[in-house]
Amino acid sequence: MQLNDKSYLDLEAEFCQYESAKVVILPFPYEGGISSGGGTGEAPAAVIEASAQLEFYDEILKFEPYRAGIATLAPPDLNGMSPERMFDTIYALARRVLADGKFLIVVGGDHSISSGYCQALFEKDHSLSVVQIDAHSDLRDSYLGSKLSHASIMSRVREMTKNTLQVGMRAISREEAELIEQEKIPVFTMTEYRKDPEAAITILKRLPNPVFITLDVDAFDWSVIWSTGTPEPGGFTWDEMMAFLTAIFQHKQVVGFDVVELSASPFDRNSPHAVAKLIYRMIGLWLHYQPASALDLIDPCLFPHQPA
Repeated sequence: MQLNDKSYLDLEAEFCQYESAKVVILPFPYEGGISSGGGTGEAPAAVIEASAQLEFYDEILKFEPYRAGIATLAPPDLNGMSPERMFDTIYALARRVLADGKFLIVVGGDHSISSGYCQALFEKDHSLSVVQIDAHSDLRDSYLGSKLSHASIMSRVREMTKNTLQVGMRAISREEAELIEQEKIPVFTMTEYRKDPEAAITILKRLPNPVFITLDVDAFDWSVIWSTGTPEPGGFTWDEMMAFLTAIFQHKQVVGFDVVELSASPFDRNSPHAVAKLIYRMIGLWLHYQPASALDLIDPCLFPHQPA
């Protein structure tokens, strides 16, 4: 696998080699599925650039997750690629990385990229569940004539698995609302989640393992991340998001995640930094809550707070 010229966190060579890394980051700068705004194609590079400013020590988890090894792959050439070829490309890349036993993180790019990664995970285990954190339910069958639109990602996911949980919604069409009611899809608007987060956690606990997390950064409040193609007010604060993510990793066997829909902007340095830190915290949570067998190549003394 070809490595990126710039590694996430700007790591020393010994910590970013593909062969020894537990974690692999795939920048996937595709924005062919967007319907508003732009800049998602430049987002992965902006996140990697911002990550060089992060502290390696996680002050909440009390260890340095990078020591597990984090390899950053070179982004594929997606110039002019059709949605169908995009799906095939990310599916093939994800299959290869997963076959090598790596924990794969895909950094987008728009939300349409998630279906290819999800397909690769589903083929490994048909009991796969998907947790979507997003401002939009993305349950349209198609949008603007495309079934691979970013607004249709959860319809494609639910063709693979009905084991889904959607949290953070603040923009749902009438047709989507009718579908949610008709199929009893577990969807929590941001208002519903804030009123009773334990209701969402209860459904989370019932989901079959393993779990894939797809996180659209428009789930966040604008005070955390404001550069995104389809922003909505009133989203997760940083602490609210960390609490929910901690619950997911604590209660479920997470096998991968993606982070999508950041729009790179020369006027906003804060949003890429927040996404870079979000990814690092999620890596730390995965390492912290996985069984000891998942950490067999890592010095156990690096994880003094590893749960029993």
